Formats: sequence, C-alpha cells, structure tokens
Amino acid sequence: MHWTRAKVHGQIPPKDLRAQTVNLVGESIYVFGGCDAKNCFNTLYIFDADTMHWSQPKTFGSIPPPCRAHTSTLVDNKRLYIFGGGDGPQYFNELYMLDTGKQNTLTWTNPQTTGTRPCRRRAHTTCVYSNHIYVFGGGDGVQALNDTYQLDLITMHWSEVKTIGDIPLSRGYHTSNLIKSQWIIYGGSDGQECFSDVHVLDLDSKEWTKIDINRALPRLSHTSTQVGSYLFVIGGHDGSRYSCDVVMLNLVTWSWETRKIYGIPPADRGYHASLLYDSRLFMFGGYDGQTVFDDIYILDLSTCAYLPQITDFQVQLFLL
Repeated sequence: MHWTRAKVHGQIPPKDLRAQTVNLVGESIYVFGGCDAKNCFNTLYIFDADTMHWSQPKTFGSIPPPCRAHTSTLVDNKRLYIFGGGDGPQYFNELYMLDTGKQNTLTWTNPQTTGTRPCRRRAHTTCVYSNHIYVFGGGDGVQALNDTYQLDLITMHWSEVKTIGDIPLSRGYHTSNLIKSQWIIYGGSDGQECFSDVHVLDLDSKEWTKIDINRALPRLSHTSTQVGSYLFVIGGHDGSRYSCDVVMLNLVTWSWETRKIYGIPPADRGYHASLLYDSRLFMFGGYDGQTVFDDIYILDLSTCAYLPQITDFQVQLFLL
C-alpha cells in the first residue's frame, strides 16, 4: 500500500475543512459542510475521483444551515439525508434531503416528519438499513448520548429504538460501519475518556453485543472504512495525541492488523473524512489541534486491491 498526496484542480477548490461529510455517488464524491478554524459552512462541493477535479455546483431550495459534525446518509445511491450537526454553540436536529439525480438542478428539501425525532446533537453516526435511517449517539452540548433512533423512509416517522444487550457507554466522534444487519460501533469519547471498545448492534433483533478485541486501541475523531472483510481505521486521537496511523480490524477474527505502507504519509490529524473508490482510500482534510487541512491523500491498496472484492464473509458475534 502506498500514500500519495492528490494533485487536484478545478475552478473553486474547497476551503480548509474538518468535521465535514463525504459520500460517493457514482464516480463523484459529494463533500458537504464542515468548518475551518473559525467558521462553519453549508457549501456543497463535488470531487471527481477519476479526474481529480473540484467543482462547486449551484444548489437550490431549503439549504441546511452551516454545520459540522453532522451526518450525511446516502439512500438508493441518489438521495443524501443530512441530519444534526452544529455551528459553534448551536446544535441541530433538523433533517434535509438533497436529490443528486439531476446535477443541473440540485435542490434541497426539508422533509416533514412525524413522531419523536432525536434531540439536537452532533458527532453522532448514522446508517441506512431496510428502508430506515438509524442514528446512534453523539453529544447534545451538555452530555454524550448512547440512544438509538430510526427514521422510517416510507412514512417519514421517527421513533426511538428500544435496544437490549450490552449497550455502549455514551459517546460521540466514534465511527460506525454496517455489514449486512450488523452495525459496528468503534471508539469515540464521552468528553473524558477515549474509548477502544467495539460494539455491534444487530438491526434485526435490536440487540447489542460487546466484542472481545485482541488489544486496546483507543480512538476518537478517526475514520473507519470497510474494505472487504476489514475496517481500515485511519488517524484520529488516542486520548493523548493525534496520529495518521493505518490499522485494520479483521471482521472475521476480530483482531487488529497492520501492513507495511510506503510513500509519504499525511500529517497526523483527526476530524477528517475518508471513503473507498476504485481500490483507493481517499482522505479529505482534518485537524491536528492547530492546523485545519485542505489536502487530499490517497492510500492506494496496491497488492491489497483484491480486498474490496471479498464480500462473502460472516461477522461472528461470538467466537468459539
């Protein structure tokens, strides 16, 4: 595997950004929101992952307010649902939707919902499963949270999910990855402690299971990207310092692994964003406690490029 800094172009390259969201829609990466050292933004950028070209499309409708540490959930490879986040002392719990189907007329809407929506929060995570968007954790400005909510995308009805089992401690700036019906939560912080635990919520049974991992690896504000039967965890803060280490969580053996990585790595950071495209991991922006970054780094999987093709594996909640 090999790190390189991407050489990008375009008329309007984006600002330094941290705590933004990225989504892969076809061959385009949609980057929304985030903040620099002073201000939050509600700008949408599109990055072409093949040509390395930035653009800033014109959008219409009910544009979300400037925000950071929100979530952007892609549904049917077409609709982006923005939920929560905040701007300075403000925390949000509004829902916005962008239909990416027609790039020339990108229009935001503010869908009307019923039921009990989650409280205002940021630094939470979301996933989409069986026509529902699920929301877990985050913080409301006073305390960290460990509640779970679901939005029925057919009826647009919010409800709290009553989960059972070994429920994670309250946290934000964790990561989550959905593997079939298993929602994997890793790391995060409650404002005091940086966590190293891994919990899995079965979205069919609504039961939490805490996973026994081979070693403790505390992380917050990192990224976790599924690459086949692994989660590639990049950077973040371990409770004492930022790093840009790459560690791999084997989802079959529930053990941490490392591989030799070549090239010049990115500077240590957290609050960045990452995604997988064409056997390459793209990493956008971030923050090291002093500097907000505007760069893009690419981790080429090289000899590990076969990993994304591994789809037939089972996530075992209890190892024998």
